[in-house]
Amino acid sequence: MGQGPSALETCINGIANGRSGFAAYPNQPLYQLSWVKPYNLDIKVVPEAVVRPKDSHDVAEVIKCATKNGYKVQAKSGGHSFGNYGLGGGQDGVITIDLQNFQQFSMDNKTWQATIGAGSRLGHVTDRLHDAGGRAMAHGVCPDVGIGGHATIGGLGPMSRMWGSALDHVVEVEVVTADGKIQRASATQNSDLFWGLRGAASSLGVITEFVVRTHPEPANVVQYTYNFIFGKSADVASTYSAWQDLISDPKLDRRFGSEFILNPTGAIVTGTFYGTEAEYRASGIPDRLPGKKDWVGNNDWLTAFAHDAQNEALYLSGLATPFYSKSLAFRREELINTTGIANIFKWTDSQEKGTPLWFIIFDATGGAIADVPQNATAYSHRDKVMFYQSYGIGIPLSGKTKNFLENFHGQVTKWTGAFGTYAGYVDPKLKDAQVQYWGDNYEELRRVKKRWDPKEVFWNPQSVKPAE
Repeated sequence: MGQGPSALETCINGIANGRSGFAAYPNQPLYQLSWVKPYNLDIKVVPEAVVRPKDSHDVAEVIKCATKNGYKVQAKSGGHSFGNYGLGGGQDGVITIDLQNFQQFSMDNKTWQATIGAGSRLGHVTDRLHDAGGRAMAHGVCPDVGIGGHATIGGLGPMSRMWGSALDHVVEVEVVTADGKIQRASATQNSDLFWGLRGAASSLGVITEFVVRTHPEPANVVQYTYNFIFGKSADVASTYSAWQDLISDPKLDRRFGSEFILNPTGAIVTGTFYGTEAEYRASGIPDRLPGKKDWVGNNDWLTAFAHDAQNEALYLSGLATPFYSKSLAFRREELINTTGIANIFKWTDSQEKGTPLWFIIFDATGGAIADVPQNATAYSHRDKVMFYQSYGIGIPLSGKTKNFLENFHGQVTKWTGAFGTYAGYVDPKLKDAQVQYWGDNYEELRRVKKRWDPKEVFWNPQSVKPAE
């Protein structure tokens, strides 16, 4: 005779009460393909269960089942964690709450605040805000990324220098806490929890709904691409220096967002200016970007998002692959000097990469993000002006590729005092990860964790630890 359902399965199946498509377990056919769906195929994950609740009551009951049976919980919105943390990050004993059914949306036409379900993808968010009165908010441009993780880690995109991060737009949430209670959190209700959720929600609860402030869509968006084809990375060092000088200028127009992407064929400078082409030229930015201009277009908001999404897909596809990544955040005074840039890019030429699919992205940040005090939310990188992220993809992923990216990171850190990185670029190999992600806010986060989740129901390999 076969083994019967476990106590956990019995508990979860009781919540379903006969509903199909509610939950799945490791012993079921197509569990990985149809339910788990890991993003980083280099990190093997087998959650104890994947549950797809239909409402907050279901979420609360699943959390109660988890605590009753001694399991941990993580929410999954879009499922794009670099470490598969919404699926447990490769550790046993984790239940995944997949929020794909949380697609609710409404707009208050008096306050222009939108209510958005936590399972919504950024592409859908953009379309729904547009259809509800030509509104918009700051967020990234990968359309398949879920807002549930994005708007609680930080939520950075090309419009963030102008409007701030996605989490800076959140004014209220519905969240299910470790005791299985459905709560509201805002600046005036459960304010300490609200503070922590904006930066570290995966350690504190399962958000099911956001209320966000919005902006009128910009009427004009200028998008540009500068493509530099070189035989060697060293040849592009001077171009990178000019770009870094530009994006670190304290007087840089906040309507401007940009990336510098180093790849096997050379480099690409790509970005977005929220304004007319005349305003873009008047800003002086085109005159400070060296090289041949490959493409400049003046688009409306939706076309601009689609173009940015297409560019992003060339490097950060929504497709699951085996990949490795490193990253670092820079204050203005921590940027790499000219000698360091030349040495790093020359070193890059001399290395075996182990794959033709590698790229290194330098991304401008700051602007409006820095207007918010460092301790106003749990997000801690408001004083940064640039991030870098490296990626190597391989089928299979080789040790050479991982070594190349690790050693590139070592070369960068030789030339800067920068420390810490964005939790959205989660790095399972990172030492002192919590301090690197949350900086000076980490100790306060630990106190919030102790109050709201002292038994660490919400857990992943690098989650916030409760204060002792």
